[in-house]
Amino acid sequence: MQSALERRKEILDVMNIRRYDTVSILAFEFGVSAWTIRRDVSILSLEYPIYCKHGGCGGVYVEAGCSIGRKRMSDAQAELLERLLPGLGADDTETMRSIIKTFAVPKKGEKRR
Repeated sequence: MQSALERRKEILDVMNIRRYDTVSILAFEFGVSAWTIRRDVSILSLEYPIYCKHGGCGGVYVEAGCSIGRKRMSDAQAELLERLLPGLGADDTETMRSIIKTFAVPKKGEKRR
């Protein structure tokens, strides 16, 4: 049997990918009640950008533009890497751009992946 901490970590992992799901589907997947999922999300929402919405379009959501548990570089770190780009060879430039794209915080209006 899975502990509450293990289940909550898995909920975060699943929701980081899906971004939205219903409470009933998550309850079925994790073998717990809908009430347990709501309680887990409530506890997780104290630390992560995840929440339950009730009503017609209800379910469990991750706030738009947020990544759960994903490390991000600061703006200063991203800017430093951008400044280093001109001194790199072609292969290293592509690798550096992929690092920046993966770990930099998206700027307003910028699309990721």
